[in-house]
Amino acid sequence: MILSEIEQRIKAKIEAIGTPLKDWNVNIYRGILTGYNDAFIIDKAKKEEILANCQSEEERKKTDELIRPILRGRDIKRYGYDFADLYLINTHNGVKEKGIKRIHIEDYPAVKAHLDLYYPQLEKRADQGDTPYNLRNCAYIEDFYKQKIVYPNMTKFMPFFLDNENFLVNQKCFIMTGEKLAYLTAFLNSNIFKICYRDNFPELQGGTRELSKIFFEQIRIPFSKEITEQEILSLIANRSYKKIENLIYKVCNLSEEEIKFVENQK
Repeated sequence: MILSEIEQRIKAKIEAIGTPLKDWNVNIYRGILTGYNDAFIIDKAKKEEILANCQSEEERKKTDELIRPILRGRDIKRYGYDFADLYLINTHNGVKEKGIKRIHIEDYPAVKAHLDLYYPQLEKRADQGDTPYNLRNCAYIEDFYKQKIVYPNMTKFMPFFLDNENFLVNQKCFIMTGEKLAYLTAFLNSNIFKICYRDNFPELQGGTRELSKIFFEQIRIPFSKEITEQEILSLIANRSYKKIENLIYKVCNLSEEEIKFVENQK
């Protein structure tokens, strides 16, 4: 990793006051691996077809809750997403340690009829739960329904999205749950982060970076108690990204010269 003199100075400032991400109160997990996406990830038309095949309002309601919107790595944008109208049939395998029971496909006849079309492939896959209809074990399944940062596992642009909408994500994404997530989203989307830390992540073909957990946990991130989560959330909601950048510059104690340099690297 070769940084210019000013880049080295900026990074040294950050690392002098920053705390490694592994020491923040956060958890990083991979997205959901189905083992056979053709069966479990469906478009809006197929979702509506399955719902139309439900035999009662109760079944329809349960089925609608089971089929959850999903984001892929390519859908993640800086502070946002482009929803591709894709949904995951979340026939999870439960979490025995937490008393969460697995999904019983018999309770969802319309979903079973859809999955039966792919039963030979479902039966052969290694990534399955107690039955071929169930997804593999996922001890952190509840974390998808918490506030979380979502980001792609491989990317040229290094975008981060603070999700408060309970999206599920596929295996091409990571999620981060825990504390100070709004601030972390702001820092990770900042110009400073991209300039100083892009080269901390392995470069793949075509300039793509691999944002694996093992590399992420070593990143040192500074923090100021003067900045509240509510303040960052308000700025994100109002798309006041320039104000967010200025806050990050202040936290990192950048000089006018250093700020000018960072701004010119966009």
